[in-house]
Amino acid sequence: MGLFKNIFGSSEPKEEKLLPWQALTNVSQLSEIEKLSKTKTQVVFKHSTRCGISSMVMKQFVSAYDVDSNLDLYYLDLLNHRDVSNEVGYKFQVMHQSPQLLIIKNGTTVSHASHSAINEIDLERFV
Repeated sequence: MGLFKNIFGSSEPKEEKLLPWQALTNVSQLSEIEKLSKTKTQVVFKHSTRCGISSMVMKQFVSAYDVDSNLDLYYLDLLNHRDVSNEVGYKFQVMHQSPQLLIIKNGTTVSHASHSAINEIDLERFV
């Protein structure tokens, strides 16, 4: 039975890991993110809900994320909030890509990555 379970997987549902995401849905939140970044690292994950690559990178990010990290996580559905996505680029001086991760400290972007490079960032360096 164990061989078949390994090959075909278990019928038991896996428990999904939940991250403490804050929805980024309004341009006005960017000023708050900038302000909060003076005392605590802020992370913005820009995600395209219709893109397979973006979904894969998001799953990898969630799987690898250390929930005890001392930072704030924002999730931006860029298809539903294009105006916010555009303003993120202007405010934090980063050219738009998707998926994309921005790390903001002291009001500025200290690191950013897109696609598979997102999961190569060591968030602990920025806490």
